Amino acid sequence: MAWLLVIVAGVLETGFAVCLKLSHGFTRLWPTVAFCAFALGSFGLLTLSLKKLDVGPAYAVWTGIGAAGTAIYGMVFLGDLVSTLKIVSISLVIIGVVGLQLSGSTH
Repeated sequence: MAWLLVIVAGVLETGFAVCLKLSHGFTRLWPTVAFCAFALGSFGLLTLSLKKLDVGPAYAVWTGIGAAGTAIYGMVFLGDLVSTLKIVSISLVIIGVVGLQLSGSTH
């Protein structure tokens, strides 16, 4: 269950990163409100998961999901540059996230 919280928190991290861009420096109301909601949810779920998980693997998985998710979202929906190197690099992040999740221990 704790790993599920980390995964959802990572997806919410993608949401807050995208909303941060869409807020244009917190000058647009609804993206700013969404940023706050996604950030609180992400940090809250990560905090709950750390009651059961080691901090290193959990944090790495959280940031990996957020980074990969944000990069993919940017390429698909925001017109970010797509390149072979970018896709390979995102794939390596995802492979690393899976490896850390599989190796993570609980208390």
